[in-house]
Amino acid sequence: MENYGLDLHGEMLLEEYRQQLPLYKRLMEVMKSKTAEIIKEGELTVASMEFRIKEEASLAGKLQRKGSKYGTLRDITDIFGGRIIMYYNEDVDRVASFVESKLEIDWPNSVDKRKMHEVDSFGYNSLHYICRIPKTFFYDPEYPDLNDIRFEIQMRTALQHVWSAIQHDIGYKSEIETPKEYHRMLSRLAGMMELADDEFSRIRNSIADYRRRMQNLVLNGQLEEVALDGDTFLSYVAMHPFDKLNRKIAAITQAEIQESTFIPYLTVFRQLDIKTLGDVERMMANYFDDAYQLALFQLGSTDIDILASTVGLQNLCFVHILKTGRGIPGLVQMFDAINGRMPQNEDLARMVFEQAARLSFMNK
Repeated sequence: MENYGLDLHGEMLLEEYRQQLPLYKRLMEVMKSKTAEIIKEGELTVASMEFRIKEEASLAGKLQRKGSKYGTLRDITDIFGGRIIMYYNEDVDRVASFVESKLEIDWPNSVDKRKMHEVDSFGYNSLHYICRIPKTFFYDPEYPDLNDIRFEIQMRTALQHVWSAIQHDIGYKSEIETPKEYHRMLSRLAGMMELADDEFSRIRNSIADYRRRMQNLVLNGQLEEVALDGDTFLSYVAMHPFDKLNRKIAAITQAEIQESTFIPYLTVFRQLDIKTLGDVERMMANYFDDAYQLALFQLGSTDIDILASTVGLQNLCFVHILKTGRGIPGLVQMFDAINGRMPQNEDLARMVFEQAARLSFMNK
C-alpha cells in the first residue's frame, strides 16, 4: 500500500475511503442510471455525461493540501462527481431544474459560477450542485448509507467545457498572478466563447420562432406568404396535400400507397423556380387532371400494386416541366435530383417524354 506521507488524520480518512469504495461505486452506478432517467423524462439533448470516483492518489494530494479542514470522509463532497454537458445555456437551466426536483441540494455549498463574474471580467462558467439522493427518489437496503453521501454534479455547456479543459491544460488560474498580456488574451477568448454560447442560444430560439410562425401560416392556409424550404415543406407535406391525387392514381391498378421521402423534391422545386407553398398549390390546381391522365397512360396496362406516396407530386412535376418547355433536359435534371446522376436517367426522361407526347395536354 503506497505511503503518501499524510499525517495520522489524513491516513485515517484515506483508510476510510478504501473501505467505503464499494459504496461509492454503487452510488456512481445509481446516479448513471437515474441521471439517464432524468434526461429522458425531460426530453433533453445532452452533449455528454461523465461520472467518476476520485482516484486514491488524487484524494491523498487533496488531504496533503487541506486535510485538516475535513472532520470525516463525508465532509469531502467531490469524492464522487458527475458532469452533464449541454449544447445551450437554457438547457443547462432546464437540466438543473430537473436535478433540483429529484435530488436534495445543499444550497449553501452549491455554486453558480456563471453569476460570479464582474461586468468587465470573463472566465470559467459552470453550475455546481452539491447533492444527496433522497430516499423518496432511490433507496437500496443493502447500501443504507448511500443516501448520506454528498456529491457534486456540474452542469455546463459544451463551450464552457472546452474552456475549462483549456484552462486545465495550460494550468491557468485567474487568481494566480500572470503577465498581463496573457491574462488579457485569455480574457478575450473567454469573452468570445461566452458570446458564442449566447449567440447559439439566440439563433436556436429565432429558428424555433420562425418554424412556429411558418407552421401557423401553413395550418391557416396562408401559403402565399410561406417561402419554400425544408421546414415549411415538411409542415405542408404533413397535411397530406397530394393524397387526393395519389388515391386517384392508385385506383387505376388498385395499388397500395407506400410512404416515401419528399425531400429530394425540394431540389426539383428550385430547378422549376417554385419559391412558395402557394406556387406548389397552383401547380397542383393547374396540372391535377394532366398528371392523372399521364398516370393513366403509364399504369393502365400494368398490374403494379405498390406506388410511392410521391407518385402524384412526381407526375405534377413531369407535367410542369413539359408544359413550360423544359423538355427532355428538364426531365433528366429532375431524375438527377431524385435518383442521383446516372446514365439511366436520360432513358427514363425519354420514356416519360414519349408517353406524354401521346396525350392531349402536350398540344394545348
